[in-house]
This record gives sequence, C-alpha cells and structure tokens, in this order.
Amino acid sequence: MDYKEIGLKAGIEIHQQLDTKTKLFCRCPTVLRDTAEKNGEFQRYLRATESEMGEIDRAAEEEMKKQNRIYTYYAYDTTCLVENDEEPPSPMNPEALDLSLTIAKMMGMKPVEQIHIMRKLVIDGSNTSGFQRTSLVALNGKIPAGARIESICLEEEAAQRVEGDTFSLDRLGIPLAEITTAPDMNTPEQVREVAGYIGMLLRSTGKVKRGLGTIRQDVNISIRDGARVEIKGVQDLNLIDEVVRREVKRQQSLLYIRDELKKRGACVSEDKFDVTELFKETGSAILKRAKCILAIRLPGFNGLVGYEIQPGRRLGSEMSDYAKKCGVGGLFHTDELPAYGVTQEEVDKLREFVSAEPEDCVILVADTKKKANCAIGQIIKRAGMAFEGVPEETRKMLEEGSTAYMRPLPGAARMYPETDVLPVNITGKYWDSLSIPELLTEKEKRFFEELGLDPALAKNMAYSVRCTLFERAIEEGVKPNLAARTLYSTLRELRREGIDTKSISESDILDILKSVEKGDTAKEAVPDLLRAVSKGESVTDAMEKIAPSISREELTEMIQNILKERSDFVKEQGMRALGPVMGVVMKEARGRADGKVISEILKSEIKNML
Repeated sequence: MDYKEIGLKAGIEIHQQLDTKTKLFCRCPTVLRDTAEKNGEFQRYLRATESEMGEIDRAAEEEMKKQNRIYTYYAYDTTCLVENDEEPPSPMNPEALDLSLTIAKMMGMKPVEQIHIMRKLVIDGSNTSGFQRTSLVALNGKIPAGARIESICLEEEAAQRVEGDTFSLDRLGIPLAEITTAPDMNTPEQVREVAGYIGMLLRSTGKVKRGLGTIRQDVNISIRDGARVEIKGVQDLNLIDEVVRREVKRQQSLLYIRDELKKRGACVSEDKFDVTELFKETGSAILKRAKCILAIRLPGFNGLVGYEIQPGRRLGSEMSDYAKKCGVGGLFHTDELPAYGVTQEEVDKLREFVSAEPEDCVILVADTKKKANCAIGQIIKRAGMAFEGVPEETRKMLEEGSTAYMRPLPGAARMYPETDVLPVNITGKYWDSLSIPELLTEKEKRFFEELGLDPALAKNMAYSVRCTLFERAIEEGVKPNLAARTLYSTLRELRREGIDTKSISESDILDILKSVEKGDTAKEAVPDLLRAVSKGESVTDAMEKIAPSISREELTEMIQNILKERSDFVKEQGMRALGPVMGVVMKEARGRADGKVISEILKSEIKNML
C-alpha cells in the first residue's frame, strides 16, 4: 500500500516507568506486589466534576455514562495514604526529575523554566483521586530516527487493574516519563523504527524499569479524509506496525461505509420497538433470559453493519462498543442473523414487526429495560456517526493488533492545576550538571571493538538487563567473554531448565566469576554453582560441595593415574590420544580445574609417556 498516497500521519506517545527508589509524590518504594500480599481494601465512587475553569472534559463525561463507577482498591504495606487519596502528595521526587530531564537532554530538548504540576481528569478507576498528576518538563527535541519530539512530561503511573473494577495500588504513583512525538511518521515501519529508537534511548539511562507493561506506546493515526485516533496501550513493539496497518484499514473501511450510506440515501431512525414478546419462545439463551428486548431499524444499512473493517471487527462491533458503556453484553444485528439460537422465522417476524425493508438492518439489544434503553441510545449515536466517516476517538488495542472504542479524545478541559504541590524551578546550572549516558548502540560498538566480544554477543550484552553487572565484572578483573557468556548464555540456559535465576544475586554471580579468574574453580563448574546458589546455598558452600579446589600437583597426579590405566591406548595412539583422554580427565575433575590447564598438563604427561 502507498501510505504517503493515502495521507498517513502517525505520532507516538511513549510511557516509560522510571526505576527510581521511591514513587513520584510519596516515599513508598516502586515495587510491584502479588495481590495475595494485600493488607487492606477499600472502595471509591468516582464522578467527573467541573474544573476550576468551569468545564467538564468530554472524555470524562463519556465515562459518566457507565452505570457502575464504584471501584475497589487493594492496599499493601508498601503503599500509603497518598495512594489512598487520604493525604496530600509530598514534593516531587528529585531522582525522577533528574532522570526525566536527562532523557530530555539526550533528545536535544529545551527544559521549561518552571515545572508546574497539573491534574489530568481520569475517572475510569485507575486513580483513587479521579485524576493523574502530570508535569511538562521539556519541549522541542529531535532524534536521528527522523521524528521531532514535541514534549516530555513527568507523571504518575496509574493503578493496575486486577480484574473488572478492582485495582491494585502498588503501581499507582511510580514515576512515568511520557514522550510525545510530532505526527512525522508516514509508514507503519517508520512508526516501529522511531518507537524502537526511543526505547533504546530510554534503556541507555540504565534507570528505567524493564519487562512487559513497564513501557507502553500510544499511537496517534490519521489518513486523508479520516480523523485522528489514539490507540492506547501497545505494549509489544513487534505489533506496533501491525496496529498502524489495521487502523489504516479501519479508517478506509469506515470511509467506504460513509460513501455507501450516502449513495443509498440511508438514514438513522430513532424509533425504538419493544420486541420482548416476539422472542418469548426463542431458542437463544441470551434473548430468553433478558427482561427486555429492544430493536431499532437502520434504513439503508443492510450488509454494512456486518461489513468487516478490521480482522475480526465490523461496524456492528463499533456499535457494540458504544452499547457496552451502558452495561449490556453486546448486540445482535440482522446482517449476522439467523445465528446464536435465533431462527430465520424469528428474523422474518422481527423485520415484519419493525417494518424493515430489504435494504434495512435491524439491531437488537437485550437486558434490563434501563440498560437496553441506554444501549439503544448509544447505538443510534454511533450509527449517526457512520455518516461522518471516522470519529475522533481513544481506542484500546486488542489481541493481534485490532482495536476497540474506549472514549472520545480528551479536550483541553481535562487538565487543571494541582494546588497541593509547589512548582519546581529549573536553573541553567542544574540543567548543565546533568550528564548524558552512553547510548546502547555505542556500548554495543565498544563491546565489540574494545572488549573483543563477537558482534551478536556484544549486542545482546549491551541491551541486557545485566549490562551494568557485566561492566562491573570487567572492572573487577573478569575476562569479558567469561562474564558475557555467563550473564547472557548460561543464565538463559538455566532459565530454560526452569531454574529461578532471579533468585541469584548479582554479588553471588560476581563472586563465582572472580573465583574462576583466581583459579579457585573452573569455568566448567559455573552452571552447577549457579544452580546450587539459586536453591539457597552460599557460593562458598556450593564451591566446596561441587567444585572443591584442586592443586596443580593433585591434578597432575590424577592425570598420571588416568594415563597409567590407559598406557597401551596412549602408546598406540600417540598424541592422538589427547582428545579421548581429555574427556576422561574433565569428567574426573568435575569442574574443579580449568580445561586449558588440564589440556596443558595432559599434553606434557603424554609426551613424557611416549
């Protein structure tokens, strides 16, 4: 597809959790907890209110349509009254501020002179207060991947959803850098490239959290004649280009539906029909148990409600997303019926009851009367929007890269000043004192050129979460290849065996590597030592048990005994016996001696025997 021809414009917002010791507006640690460890639970009812400017944000107003906005929160011994919204926030965490400004400096941005904290209205339950604190830190940068950076904000992470309307407070308040690019990208591949570069740059600080969910990309996409759509929460970089491709297809499909509706002279009838009695004897379990079934007729929509606009998604899915805001499970439409236990005879009766013509589509909603009425209103609203083409929306990503409606795009009324936290001045002296860390791409090059790692290992080590430990090991005298292969390859193989490598501390790994360098143990024993340490043994005990030290004299004596037992074979094979006998000695030494030393002694002893 020629994306430039269709006018694709895309920008990214990247949200990255910062790996600071404490949260942004309290001094709780930034650790994630198992929900089984909760020591408290409470509920909040959230509703949108007017800001100091006298306005209610349209996205928050939309959330108000949700029938139940009572949310449950899990508290822990690592959360406090600030997360509970029962105590004013503390001053901004200086470590998080340093880090966000460092990131800004890495992208050539200009810091603001004074940082003001704002409240961003959020009533989806992800924050106990009903708002998220955010601060503009710097503006106007550029990265080599070819995108302008419009802004970077420092804000607090939201609470993590456990399930339904239940949230966990351990994540709430972790510092988050929000980096926003200009809509400079014109192809899906370019979006992925820019997101990848920014991710590399963030990891280069060595102070960002790693793992699924610690970095999320929101992608803003539009095409010519379409509209700006924000897709939230793309966690997997490998899916980001597919998300863009599918959104382009969705916008093109919606524009086709718009044109087709206009060509047909279609319209939206707001007449509602109570058809509960029609389905009194239905075989559909959903319709049978509903207290009320309402129907509407959409003149000229036949075949278009079931039109696929993304893989697995239809215009009917879009209408269903809106209806679900009212608490219903979804909808049925005649483009997909008969199905789900509804017969052709029932469909014919339904069409006759609402006076539907062949070119019309009929939509059904089943639930309580209140919810069904609310849902029909939302469906009428979304059907009307089909004549405009692509509505401006905030959407959430589904599996495989398709998306579903969340709420309208927020407006300016969403933000208003936070009055509990004082502004922070950014002086020129402070800005100048911030140093830019070495980029991972530069580290990779240095590991290859200066430390002699092969190119693949150099890259893997530079991007590894153990990179800092690797550099520390080199500083303390461990050979680069031994350190890199242990930290990358050996630990990865142990993980595949099911060993809990996270339980092995960095100091234990370092002690084992240094023991190898001192000759206290052989590098062949490293995997066994790590296995033992992962089960709780100390490095000293593990070495004593698995690889007790052996002197050169003891090793020589062991080799001489082995050669004596195989003297005929050695005399017959000569130096060709080296390989076979080497295996025997390695097995006997069981990692207590370095292979290089064994080989050296063995060669010498075979020569003596010959």
